[in-house]
Amino acid sequence: MRLSSIPKAISSFLERLFPMRRCLSGPLVLSVLMLICNLEGFADPDPVILSSPDQQLIIRFATVAGNESSGSGGKLVYSVDFHGKHVIDASSLALELSGQPTLGSNMEISESTPAKGSDDYNLIGGKVSNVHDLYNSVQLRAVERSEPKRSLVIEARAYNDGIAFRYVLPEQDAMKDLRLKQEDTEFRVSTDATTWALALPNYRSSYESEYVKLPTTAFSNQGGVSSSFLIGMPLLMHLPGVAWVTFTEADLEGNPGMYVTNPSGNWAGHWFVSKLSPRFDDPGLALTTTLPHHSAWRVLLVADKPGKLMESNVISDLNPPSRVQDTSWIHPGKASWNWWAGDIGPDGKSAYTTKNMEYYVDFAAQSGFPYMLLDAGWADGRDITKQRGNVDVPELVRYAAAKQVKVWIWLYSTSVMDQMKEAFPLFESWGVAGVKIDFINRDDQDGIKFYYDVAREAAEHHLMVDFHGASKPWGIERTYPNVLSYEAVLGAENNKVGRRDSPVDRTVFPFTRMVAGPLDYTPGGFTNATEDDFVARDRSPMVMGTRAQQLALYVVFQTPFQMVSDRPQAYADQPAFQFIRDVPTQWDSMYVLNGEPGEFVTIARNHGNEWYLGSITNWTPRDLHVPLNFLGSGRYIAEIYQDGADAGGHPEHVTIKKQIVDRTEQLTLHLAAGGGCAIRFIPKSKK
Repeated sequence: MRLSSIPKAISSFLERLFPMRRCLSGPLVLSVLMLICNLEGFADPDPVILSSPDQQLIIRFATVAGNESSGSGGKLVYSVDFHGKHVIDASSLALELSGQPTLGSNMEISESTPAKGSDDYNLIGGKVSNVHDLYNSVQLRAVERSEPKRSLVIEARAYNDGIAFRYVLPEQDAMKDLRLKQEDTEFRVSTDATTWALALPNYRSSYESEYVKLPTTAFSNQGGVSSSFLIGMPLLMHLPGVAWVTFTEADLEGNPGMYVTNPSGNWAGHWFVSKLSPRFDDPGLALTTTLPHHSAWRVLLVADKPGKLMESNVISDLNPPSRVQDTSWIHPGKASWNWWAGDIGPDGKSAYTTKNMEYYVDFAAQSGFPYMLLDAGWADGRDITKQRGNVDVPELVRYAAAKQVKVWIWLYSTSVMDQMKEAFPLFESWGVAGVKIDFINRDDQDGIKFYYDVAREAAEHHLMVDFHGASKPWGIERTYPNVLSYEAVLGAENNKVGRRDSPVDRTVFPFTRMVAGPLDYTPGGFTNATEDDFVARDRSPMVMGTRAQQLALYVVFQTPFQMVSDRPQAYADQPAFQFIRDVPTQWDSMYVLNGEPGEFVTIARNHGNEWYLGSITNWTPRDLHVPLNFLGSGRYIAEIYQDGADAGGHPEHVTIKKQIVDRTEQLTLHLAAGGGCAIRFIPKSKK
């Protein structure tokens, strides 16, 4: 037995007790160890330890002593360290079952199998085009010490930028099927962290709200009394002096979505516990299925800087490989869009007609965009196999095809649930390129199944998919690359009715929501206003902040299916529109150059040998010094779109300039209040 294999607390105790520990005999160590395990509350002398390839992230699994009735077994727990510091203290792993005792107590770890691997794959519309991530893994089996001796398997992986684990219930005589009431995974954060949390009203939302910045304890005690908040994923936390952490999940197939809540109810409780979305047909249950079964992955991304969380591909790593054999028909791209601007036509009037939608097709063709998105109103009520008559979709598709543009169409989720089998072949026969499915507003077990059913059925009929009114992403876009994007964000549509979309939230979303996956925020508003001058309106909406910030959002917010949201007239004769025409929606790599949630962020991405940079700030004007060491060798022409000198008061003003740069240089970005900067870097030899 080696002292290096025992818990740190025990090892330290032995060092104090026996300074000449090299002289200890095996039996003496064992006797002392058994004594200390009883004192310390450990049930297993040897925890299962899993380290990341770079050895900086460590997750430990063990059992701790239970109550008297539990015998000598214990409660299954895990903990996480980063750079030798505690991130997650010992936290329970347990499953509440209907008609059976909770599974996770009175257990012992009977065996563990370590392994290592590498995730190597390509993404059509991801943060990067090629992924190569090393990991170490372990599979441990825990068995109850008394009858009926049910077993539970924990699978875990450790990457250099994250830890993930999931529950696996094998076939066994003691359990014929699974009726899961709740999953009791704890996240006992080592300190009262600063938390950016998406507080939601219930399990039936569109994930469209602000991320609230509060200490972890604030979510258990408001006004001096016990309080409870339902928090959606992903959840961002800063443990000062320790780490930045994101909680989220991956590979939800066959499972409900996970939320968390702080259940402590007091002013000192800084921990969370999982809450699974309940079934529609039986709210007392979260999941019913047969065995074997595995849960979704519980993911903890960990880094020393918040931007590193954005760069992680762990969520897509944990999802199954592509099930779409031929992906040649899947193409990311930008789209003109009729809805946000209020169906404004060339005469400045609103009209939802085939002729007016052809105007948006013409705009897409003239701008070099591959798509036009036709939003709600064309279908006959909720019957998506019949048209209302005001817009002839097959005719619009034919008109667009003649101009090398393809059409996406909006669908109501309930209609898709009822008519998917009939509707998708019909849309394929019309020549529709993709479907935007809205108002899903559920992520219970059947709700998550709907996402997979849609993705599979759409792929069979060569339809791309954009989920709106949706839960957060969890990596399905790796398995079904025809899923290009999700909403699940407080987007630009809020400019039509209120003041909830602002430069402040735009600097939070990259560090929170976007960590989970593609983000269809719908940028591109060119009627720019200061905070004082902004007025919410349904047609030709204003946007708070500068025009240069709207340009920068095309780099900052990653999505393979990107809206050009404003009416065509708003872009006419506007030099800054050239950046929107040029910027890609498909990327090879990304780097977060700086940033703090709610303050500012700068991101660089490349497509081929061209690089693009987007930088945005909240209402605080600032100068950011950005090294260009992400560029390749040689010199580049930098096409710079930045806030005009007076953009603080005239946010529509953009200064456009060109200069020659290389990777040894540094640029100073001058950002106005609510401002931004967008840059295209073109290799000089290309010009």
